[in-house]
Amino acid sequence: MTYEMIALLMFGAMLVLLVTGQRVFAAIGFVAMAAALLLYGNGAIELSFNQVFKLFNWYAMLTLPMFIYMGYILAESGIAEDLYKMMHVWFGRVSGGLAIGTILVMVIISAMNGLSVAGMAIGATIALPEMLRRGYDKVLISGVVQGGSSLGILIPPSVVMVLYGMIARQPVSKLWFAGLVPGLIMAALFVLYVMIRARMNPKLAPTVPEEELNMPLREKLALARAGIIPFAIFFFMTGLFVFGVTSLVESSAVGATCATLAAVIKGRFTWKLIRETSVKTLNVSCMFMWLILAALAFGTVFDGLGAVKALEYLFLDKLDLDPWMVIIVMMASFIVMGMFLDDTAMLVIVAPLYIPLVKVLDLGFDNQLIWFGVLYTITCQIAYITPPFGYNLFLMRSLAPKEITLVDIYRSIWPFALIMAITIVLLMLFPQLALWLPEHMSVKG
Repeated sequence: MTYEMIALLMFGAMLVLLVTGQRVFAAIGFVAMAAALLLYGNGAIELSFNQVFKLFNWYAMLTLPMFIYMGYILAESGIAEDLYKMMHVWFGRVSGGLAIGTILVMVIISAMNGLSVAGMAIGATIALPEMLRRGYDKVLISGVVQGGSSLGILIPPSVVMVLYGMIARQPVSKLWFAGLVPGLIMAALFVLYVMIRARMNPKLAPTVPEEELNMPLREKLALARAGIIPFAIFFFMTGLFVFGVTSLVESSAVGATCATLAAVIKGRFTWKLIRETSVKTLNVSCMFMWLILAALAFGTVFDGLGAVKALEYLFLDKLDLDPWMVIIVMMASFIVMGMFLDDTAMLVIVAPLYIPLVKVLDLGFDNQLIWFGVLYTITCQIAYITPPFGYNLFLMRSLAPKEITLVDIYRSIWPFALIMAITIVLLMLFPQLALWLPEHMSVKG
């Protein structure tokens, strides 16, 4: 049997196991170890053992539980809810203002959380009922919450980019800086879309009644102080990092500490809060560690088979594809897989193949793996909201008010998915949108 056929069988076996509903890390890890034992004998048992030490030697891994904890404690303690109330007062008089404010809240929560889960939970349980009560179109606001919450995996500190950086052996700090400008561009396009829709049809997003916004100055100041806390945490954490005072890991510790102190100051810190937050943090952190371990083992076997060289020969020599066409084929495959798999599954499946190939392509600029990481992350955002199995679709259905049906949710996501695709095109036309900032920033860690 040829090495190419073995690689194809490994890939096929992994997909079959995933279809049966097995956990992603278990399916990938099982195929990796089974192939290693069959190919290399009993000595291959050391493969996974060595990958564990490689995983534990990645200092950046310490940022994962810190940022996950920070996001959960801000959400569970109600601090993020205070932020939404502040935005409600600020943007209530603008046509579509609550939807615009919701997007801005999602951007800020993304900058504190690194995952889309917290933003989705806050948007679906707090923002949606408020906007429905004020006559907002349910299809429009469903798309706003789903699109806005997906920014959590692009705007730093992005946990998905930490995962990509570890597998691709790229500095996480550069990936974060690379995702910042595209993330803000995408958020601005979301806001522009809502403003245009609201201007064309004011019935979709009416303004808030004046009597609800007329409150005493003391109440407005109190609300502003409550909403400023998340801003302060974010700017303090990232400011120390950007100016080189703290390293990446130290910055994550600063953020987690500040979030905890904020919960204490607000009088919302309880043992129940710390216990629930810690359990959720441990669950998500362990899931990511198992996924990375499985991906490393799978990638080692794949690399040993020469599968990457075979793919390089197929695309560049046999099919004679232009390097940019290879990138387009990769992105198309990500979008197709994203209809059935989540972001981490996609990464660990294709990383052993795509990342080495991107490294050898001649695209005409440096830091190609950093740039490709941003493209991959935006594709993950599309995967999160794309039928039939987009993760955010089902999470939205479980959290949203009963007035919003699954059909409404499916109808709502297409404009936002199109905006994400437009962002990908912009990054392919102008790579410096992602690369300028990391090339001009010097940070620790």
